[in-house]
Amino acid sequence: MPRDRVTPSRRKPSQRAAIRLMLLVFGLVVIFDFGFTEPSAPEAPDASPASGLDRIIAQIQADLRPEEAMDTMRAVYSTDRWFNFEKFGRTAEYLQSVMRQIGLEDAEVVRAPADGVTQIGFWTMPLAWDVKAGRLEIVDPPVPAESRVLADYQKVPTSVCEWSGPTPPDGIMAEVVEIPPWPAAKIAATDLRGKIAMTDANPQDLKSALVKSGAAAVINAYSEEPTLEDARQWVNAWGDNGWAFTKTSTPLPCLSITPRGAGLVRRLAAEHGRVHLKATVDARLYSGTYAYTTGVIPGATSEEVLALGHTGEEGAGDNASGVAALVEAMATLNRLISAGRLPRPKRTIRILAMPEMYDSMHYIAANPERIKRTIAAICLDTPAGGYDLAGSIYTFYMNPDVASSYTDAFIAKVADRYFSKLGRAWRWHRFGTGTDSYLGEPTIDVPTVWAYSGNDVNTPHHSSADTPDRVDARSLRDLAIVSAGYLYYVANAEEPQALWLATLSQARGYQQILDAASPFMDETAGASDQGRLGKVLGEAQDRIAYSVGRQTQAIYSVLRLLPEPRREGARASLEPMARQIVEFGDAQSDRIRVAVAQRAKRFGVTAAIQPAPPLDPEAAVASTIVVRRKRFGTIPLDDLPQDQRRGYPSGAWDLVPITALYWCDGHRNLAEVIHLTRLEQGPTDLDFVGYFRFLRDHGYVEFVKGQ
Repeated sequence: MPRDRVTPSRRKPSQRAAIRLMLLVFGLVVIFDFGFTEPSAPEAPDASPASGLDRIIAQIQADLRPEEAMDTMRAVYSTDRWFNFEKFGRTAEYLQSVMRQIGLEDAEVVRAPADGVTQIGFWTMPLAWDVKAGRLEIVDPPVPAESRVLADYQKVPTSVCEWSGPTPPDGIMAEVVEIPPWPAAKIAATDLRGKIAMTDANPQDLKSALVKSGAAAVINAYSEEPTLEDARQWVNAWGDNGWAFTKTSTPLPCLSITPRGAGLVRRLAAEHGRVHLKATVDARLYSGTYAYTTGVIPGATSEEVLALGHTGEEGAGDNASGVAALVEAMATLNRLISAGRLPRPKRTIRILAMPEMYDSMHYIAANPERIKRTIAAICLDTPAGGYDLAGSIYTFYMNPDVASSYTDAFIAKVADRYFSKLGRAWRWHRFGTGTDSYLGEPTIDVPTVWAYSGNDVNTPHHSSADTPDRVDARSLRDLAIVSAGYLYYVANAEEPQALWLATLSQARGYQQILDAASPFMDETAGASDQGRLGKVLGEAQDRIAYSVGRQTQAIYSVLRLLPEPRREGARASLEPMARQIVEFGDAQSDRIRVAVAQRAKRFGVTAAIQPAPPLDPEAAVASTIVVRRKRFGTIPLDDLPQDQRRGYPSGAWDLVPITALYWCDGHRNLAEVIHLTRLEQGPTDLDFVGYFRFLRDHGYVEFVKGQ
C-alpha cells in the first residue's frame, strides 16, 4: 500500500527546513536579490564565482613549475639543516634574492631580536645560538673504530641538540647513566653530578629536571620511529621553562644518537657494567637576531592576504617544502599576472617566510596597521610527504570556533575542486595548534587555515631522515596549486564572490549542524531512564545551538570582503541564509525532541521530557569573573619556572587553555567561557577558575570583574 503523500500545506516547519536543505544539496537554489553589484571587471556571460575558481586553478596548474619548487626546497634545506642562527640568516637572504628574481616587490629581510629577553605577546624571544662542531664517542670499553663515534655534527647536524650548551674545549669525559622512565620530579631529585645522562624519553620535556639533577651532559636516545635504526631525532627545544633557550635558561650540553647507537651503549653497559663517553660541543649562546623574509605581489588596495611558511627547521619536508611550495605559488601567480592572463588582484598577496611562532609574532607586533588590513591567511607546515604512502594524506586545519570563517568552507572547496580531478584523498580537521595557524584568534583577527600533508612512515617528524629525496615533487605541486588558488581568489574577491562564499559557508553549516545532532540520536536510542533522556535533550539542544551560532558567524564573515560603506546593506541581504541555518538547527532539535518523547513512552512516561542543564560546580564562582586579555597570542609560561606553575599547563600548545583564552573577550563571564570551551573541545578536568586566577596572579590576564 503506498504511503500517504505529504502536500506542501501539510508539511511541518521542520519538514520544510529539511526540504530546503535538499534543494540546496541538489543545486536547485532559489535566486534572491541579495543587493550585490556586478563585478568591476567584465566576464563571460556564463561566468560564475564557482567557474571562476575552476579557471584560476586551471591556469595555475598549467603554469606551475614543480622542479623550481624542488630547487627552492633543496636550497632552503642546505642552510636550515644546520639550524644555527648564522645559517638562518643565510636562508633569509637567499629567500630575499629568490623573491626578487620571481618579481615580488618590497622583498626584505627583517631581523627580529634574539636576545632571550624581549617578549612578543607573552612569548620570550630566544637567545641566538651558533655551533661549529659536536661529537660524542665511546672511550671505554674499547670498540672498533667504525663504532666508536656515536654523533658528529659535521656529518649529521641533528647530532647536536639546538641550543646545546658548550663543553670545555677538551670535552667532557664521564660515565653514561641511562635514566629510567621516571617522572620529572624523581629525575630532578637524582644525583647525576659528573654523569652523562641518557634518556629514551624526549629530553626537551625533562630539561629543567636534568639541570636540577646536576647532569654534566645529556644524550637523547628518543626517536619517533625507532625502527629507523640509523636516523636520529632532532631536539629543537632546550629552554628550562619552555621551547626556546632564553636568558634565564641553563646551558647544558646535549647530543642525539641513533637507535642503533643507543642499542650499542646498552649492550656495552650490560656486558661491562660501565660505559664512558666523551662529549664535545663547540657552541655559543649570544644576543643576536632571528631573520625572516617577506615580499609581495601588490594589489589595487591596501588590504592584504597572507601566506606563511616557517623556516628555521632542519628538515626538507618540515619545513623547507612548505616555504618552497609558497614561493612557487607566488612565482606562478606573478607570472600569470605579468602576462595578463590573470588580472592584478584587488588585494596585495604577501608571503612571510619566518622561523615558527617567534617571528610570525614579531611580524604581527611590528605591523599592527597592516595586520588590521589583512583579511585572510594560509599556513603551510610539512606539506610534501610521499605521494602514495601512509601518513601523507592532505589535511586542511580550520580556524578555532571563536573565529569561524568563510575561509573554512572555501579551503575545503578549493581542495575538493582540485584533488577530486586527481583522485587524491584529502580531509579537513578542526583547529589544531603547533604551528603558525593561530592568527584567526580574536586579538589578531586574521582567519587562517593550515595545509598539512605530513610525513610518510619512513620520514619521521624532526629527524635526520627528513631529507630532500623524501620530498615528493607531486606533493609540492599540489599544495602550491591549492595555496595559489586560495590566495588569488580571496585576494580578488568582490561582492559576487562574497555571496558565493557565503553559500559555501551555509552548505558547510548544514553539515556541521547535522554532525552535531547525529550522536544524540544514538544516545537517545540507548537511554535507559527518564533522567538520562533529559540530559541527552539538554546536551543536544546546547550543542546544536552552539553549532548554529558558529555557522551563522561564518556566513556573516564574508562581509569583511566588502567595502565598509556596503557592509550594512549586505548584512541584511545575508540574513535569509543565516535564518535558514537557524531554522535547520531548530528542525534538528525537533527531531531529537521527538525521538526522546518516543523513547520515554517505552518507560511509561507520557509527559514532555524537559531538557536538563549541565551541572558545573565551578559555575557559581566563574559567573562572577570576567577575564580580559592583556596581549595577543597564547601564554607559554616560558618566563615562569615549572615549580611555580602550581601544576597548570603551559598555554603554548595545549588546546584546552588556549581555547578558553580565545573565548575571553572582556565581556563574557568565565562560566560562559568554560561552557563554550567544553562545547568546542569536549569534557575536560582543567580547573578553569584556578587556572585563570593563577594567570591573573602572575600578570598574564586581568579580571574586569570578580575575584
